[in-house]
Amino acid sequence: MLGSGSIIMLHELEAKGKSIRAISRETGLSRNTVRKYLRAAGIPERKPHPQRGSKLDPYKDIIQEMINSGIFNCEVIYERIRDEGYTGGRTILRDYVRPFRPRKQVLAVPRYETGPGRQAQVDWGEYTYIDEVTGEAHKLYVFVMILSYSRAIYVEFTKRCNVRTFIRCLIHGFEYFGGVTDIVLTDRMKTVILGTDENRQPIWNAVLKDFAVTLGFIPRVCRAHRPQTKGKVESGVGFVKNNFLPGRRFADYGDLNRQAVEWCDKKNRRIHGTTGVRPVERLKEENLKPLPTPDIYQKFIDEERQVYKDGLLSFDGVMYGIPWKYSGRKVIVREKDGKIGIFCDGKVIAVHEKRYRSKDTVFLKDQYKGLKDAEGVIYPRPAAIRVFPLEVEKRSLGVYQSLLEADQS
Repeated sequence: MLGSGSIIMLHELEAKGKSIRAISRETGLSRNTVRKYLRAAGIPERKPHPQRGSKLDPYKDIIQEMINSGIFNCEVIYERIRDEGYTGGRTILRDYVRPFRPRKQVLAVPRYETGPGRQAQVDWGEYTYIDEVTGEAHKLYVFVMILSYSRAIYVEFTKRCNVRTFIRCLIHGFEYFGGVTDIVLTDRMKTVILGTDENRQPIWNAVLKDFAVTLGFIPRVCRAHRPQTKGKVESGVGFVKNNFLPGRRFADYGDLNRQAVEWCDKKNRRIHGTTGVRPVERLKEENLKPLPTPDIYQKFIDEERQVYKDGLLSFDGVMYGIPWKYSGRKVIVREKDGKIGIFCDGKVIAVHEKRYRSKDTVFLKDQYKGLKDAEGVIYPRPAAIRVFPLEVEKRSLGVYQSLLEADQS
């Protein structure tokens, strides 16, 4: 059967005044074929071929009976009709059953709406970016937090997704929204739960559990294999990946986070597609609980680090310097307001501007002052002490003679 292009070509040759015989000679088609297509209106339909009988025909009543009873498993049907004498294969059976098979159903779930201030949903996503200079691929994690009632969104990018980073992002999110919700709903991530007990109840990460009590929210996880129970933030992660990240240019992930906050401000002022209201307007109705003062929850975001012998420690892939006398010690690192504070025995020993580029090294002013004189040790080595010898008093012989005469008298 000729295609549309070939049929058009035949009509073009006829329009040039060529005969059917000439067209047949030029195209290699028979004269009857040329004549048929030139005289047909449109594309001639292929005549149906008479269907041959199938080995399946004698068993179609049995098959249909099984289909009507809800049996669509072709292996089960095949075993049944083979016992009845069927000698054909499985492929022809599957082709016959396929049109009767019901479409795969999507489990319907009701939309879950919450009242003001009731719930925040949070989740992690991963993002890979390309370094324009080196061409290397690097991975960042994206934290997304959405208030279920107002649909206000907060986004933060991190290099890690451990429990301390998770808590830090939660605090930043609550600070951005201006308060704390009653419930924080998350996926069943390891930073949140360690597993389940014999009653299938979550075994909470102890640090996160204490943090939740301190801030006054109830941690909850979505049902196993049912991520749609936190669908707002699930779609939020996709929203960030599809709307914020494509084509985004940034210097480092600190710059990326500054852009992310600006983007959140913009999106929270738009009319939301589901609620029909700007999230910033509904945010006023949330009536969130106030955050406690930072000194109450500071211990949950402080991180312990071991100082290397060169007076440097690693935090988020960046090396920060401290006075060399603290080499080998364990110290506390505190990130706040773009600063990295380092503490030992409750005392501040160094403060740095936070760096975001991996493998950077930030030295402290006078970090190694006095190191050479001390020969690299904090306490002086024990040593022997040389003392000056005692001087013997010199006396004249007359003194000794007078002492002798006194003893004889």
